[in-house]
Amino acid sequence: MSDADPKGEAPQALGPVDFATHILSLASSAFVSLGTVPAPSGETIETDLDTARYLVDVLGMLELKTRGNLDESETKLLQSLLYDLRVAYVDATAAAKKKT
Repeated sequence: MSDADPKGEAPQALGPVDFATHILSLASSAFVSLGTVPAPSGETIETDLDTARYLVDVLGMLELKTRGNLDESETKLLQSLLYDLRVAYVDATAAAKKKT
């Protein structure tokens, strides 16, 4: 498999893999599924509460499984993301119920 772009452009180097980057990626996907932020492509994505709930559950599982193994900044980031996502999920669920 080639890393070259079909347009002949060189591939972009990805940054280092770390916990914060991984959970930010999951949270970003959840926010897109909730419709609170646009997709990176700029396209409009319909709210997908099932996917959002799954991603929030994954982050919650990571919080439980990594408890005591994260540094303070990672712990605060994960807790903050989970709080924001849970509030956004409740808001999106309430908005979806109003539409029906």
